[in-house]
Amino acid sequence: MRVLPDECIDRRLAKDIDGHDVVMVPQAGWAGIKNGDLLGLAQERFDVFVTVDRNLSFQQHLPHFAIAVIVFQAPTNRLKDLRSLLPQLQQMLPLVPKGEMRRVGR
Repeated sequence: MRVLPDECIDRRLAKDIDGHDVVMVPQAGWAGIKNGDLLGLAQERFDVFVTVDRNLSFQQHLPHFAIAVIVFQAPTNRLKDLRSLLPQLQQMLPLVPKGEMRRVGR
């Protein structure tokens, strides 16, 4: 799967997402782009967008986008907290349908 972690996620996490093609938002050249525009761009090149933005589903009408969204629900967006959710993320990646959002974590 082609996975795009949001720019608010520590870039070191990308190396820990095994078995997938992972490119961070800044690496894609999209740093600073707002979520609606970002999802529009991302749907052309990626299967899944990973973020810590819990309000994304309220801000965007996700069924309009041909990309799945996974939201980390961790106490903080520190690397240590996000790494603890990697097993759940790995399980969720192949299951989340495009145009829908799933949460991993607490």
